[in-house]
Amino acid sequence: MTTETPRLYSLGYLTGNGADPVTAVKIAAEHGYDMVSFRLLPAGGETLHPLLDDATLLTEVKSAMRDTGVTMADAEMIRLKPETELAAFTPFLDRIAELGARHVLVAIDDTDPARTQDNYTALCHLLGTYSLTADLEFMPWTGCKDIAGARALVEAAGHPAAAVLFDTLHFDRCGATLQELIDLPPALMNYVQICDGPVPYDPSDEGLIAVARTARLIPGTGGIDLAAIAAHIPKDMTVSVEVPNIDLTARIGASEVARRSLDATKLLLGD
Repeated sequence: MTTETPRLYSLGYLTGNGADPVTAVKIAAEHGYDMVSFRLLPAGGETLHPLLDDATLLTEVKSAMRDTGVTMADAEMIRLKPETELAAFTPFLDRIAELGARHVLVAIDDTDPARTQDNYTALCHLLGTYSLTADLEFMPWTGCKDIAGARALVEAAGHPAAAVLFDTLHFDRCGATLQELIDLPPALMNYVQICDGPVPYDPSDEGLIAVARTARLIPGTGGIDLAAIAAHIPKDMTVSVEVPNIDLTARIGASEVARRSLDATKLLLGD
């Protein structure tokens, strides 16, 4: 008789909806998440909790993780730009390695295909020395807009650290087909991000960014065909629950958003 390995669930950084890292760990533990994500480098100029350079905060976070058993799934985020110098990420990588991170979320802010490929491939080699993976998230407003573009970069890198990060919101907005997900080898993914989203929606870059960062929806409460997507997510694939929603958090609190989001995601996936 064989038994399936239980799926791991991670509290996405954005699902903390502004909670500090220690509180995020406690929220994750309280509601049954196995893992947590932290953002140490900015995505869009926002103010971050100083986990990158505050030794006291680092100690408190490590203590909270040790006390609860919650581990770190992924770190956010490396943005590859035309002027990127990979050596500049050393303090970030040293810090997340100390926290026990497994994956690094990577975004592309470059429109030069050759330079993008070179930088992403080099990043994979760098992260490999830390036993980290470079999980490339396609987003319609970036230099890597869809699942096909992400897969091409990952396959061309030809490195064990290279991986596609599949996000249900971006998949729904980027014009990709379900067959592209079906055809994506599970070996090219380490985890997926799940949320729902409003339909209809503003398709401008500004509109897409606003929803992605502040107004995602709990699975089952929006218009994305999550059931069709869920049917093709491997049963042992780690899931990051990513539901930033500023208005909902103001009404019910970050902890309750995290609880409802996990419950709905588990229901969606049959867990």
